[in-house]
Amino acid sequence: MSDDSRRQNPKPNKSLGRKIIISVITLLIILAATIGFMGYRYFQDALKPMNPQNSNVTQVHIPLGASNKQIGSILQNKKIVKSGMVFDYYVKSNNMANFRAGYYQLKPSMSLKTIANRLQRGGSDQPIQSTKGKVLIREGANVDQIATQISLTTDFSRGDFLKLMKNQTYLERLAGRYPKLLNQAMKAKNVRYRLEGYLYPATYEVEKNTSLKSLVTQMVTKTNQMVSPHFAAIKKSGMNMQQFMTLSSLIEREGVNQTDRRKMAGVLLNRIDINMPLQSDVAVLYAIHRNNKALTNKDLQSDSPYNLYKYTGFGPGPFDSPSISSMSAVLHPLDHSKNYLYFVANTKTKKVYYSKTYAEHQQQIAQHTADNN
Repeated sequence: MSDDSRRQNPKPNKSLGRKIIISVITLLIILAATIGFMGYRYFQDALKPMNPQNSNVTQVHIPLGASNKQIGSILQNKKIVKSGMVFDYYVKSNNMANFRAGYYQLKPSMSLKTIANRLQRGGSDQPIQSTKGKVLIREGANVDQIATQISLTTDFSRGDFLKLMKNQTYLERLAGRYPKLLNQAMKAKNVRYRLEGYLYPATYEVEKNTSLKSLVTQMVTKTNQMVSPHFAAIKKSGMNMQQFMTLSSLIEREGVNQTDRRKMAGVLLNRIDINMPLQSDVAVLYAIHRNNKALTNKDLQSDSPYNLYKYTGFGPGPFDSPSISSMSAVLHPLDHSKNYLYFVANTKTKKVYYSKTYAEHQQQIAQHTADNN
């Protein structure tokens, strides 16, 4: 083979390599164009409302100090916008800023522009009801149970309700409005919730645009209406308001009928008189954050100021929301002078038996064990 032929052989290889390079570049260009087109389509689609046909209101909370990116993520998670990233790009490209914290009523049918404008105007500092409804607070329900009920029957969340129960500014404002009712509750130590016992059991109408604060204020107002005619009698009893509401809350959960409520009130008052622990299962259940009635010896020893087996006195405060019937029983106890210190109920007959001594009480328990098991 001549030198000239060896020099000519590389040319086809160079030509093939060039073709491969051109093909790869072409494919990359096509791929980039496709991705770009798809990205453009995605961006344009994300600019449109999440669902133009969906006008259902969703309550969205924007926390203080949230960035545009964080707000976009919140809106996407709440299914108000299709893409939080596109929302972030949209507001930046349109120089939209100064979004304000708060609660907003937004719809999937809103455009990004409408949503951004709403966020600039500002929302409510508290949750707002978007649809009319009712909430039923049952006799003997505690704050945690009320929180669950509210979350099931209104637009307000359990978390928002419990957060309001710890809102010191709001609580102080309420106490200023109803000082005779709430001053002792505000001064009490070791309370779980200062409004425990003061949210009156009733059915409340929740109108559109009703705020959570307004709903809770209705409950406290109702309590004040029910209790205020008895302020003088409560003072005469020697109990302060917090103590009175505490005994009422225990009677609410213990009593079956009004006669027994009044007799049980006499038993509890007799125990208070001799500095004997109230020994209420209701109190222990509250102390250990439970609502069922199966208590163990360990439960009875729980180290909580609400455990009235372990500690004497009234404890920090009420355990639930009492009705006016239970309050009346505390103000008008029956058989207070008979010095009863114990009672046991026959769960089958619903009859309650009262004893003066622990020995008598044990006899009563033994007699009704079969019916109570």
